[in-house]
Amino acid sequence: MKIKWQDYIEERKDVMVGKPTFKGTRLTVEFILKQLGAGMTQQELLAQYPTLEPDHLRAAMLYAADVVTMDQSIYQ
Repeated sequence: MKIKWQDYIEERKDVMVGKPTFKGTRLTVEFILKQLGAGMTQQELLAQYPTLEPDHLRAAMLYAADVVTMDQSIYQ
């Protein structure tokens, strides 16, 4: 089943200083991606953060892929 990250992730100035978070939570996409990158498994994340669902993790990866494909370069 295909999902859209926009259904799970939002940016609100009044939540976590506008960083992308999972809707209805204060968990940032950045934090979850860093945990995955550091070696935490999806099962560990889901157990530690009960508000997360597997589709949230998929949405985070889709979001990251869209950010990487943006036309702007972070290197000058």
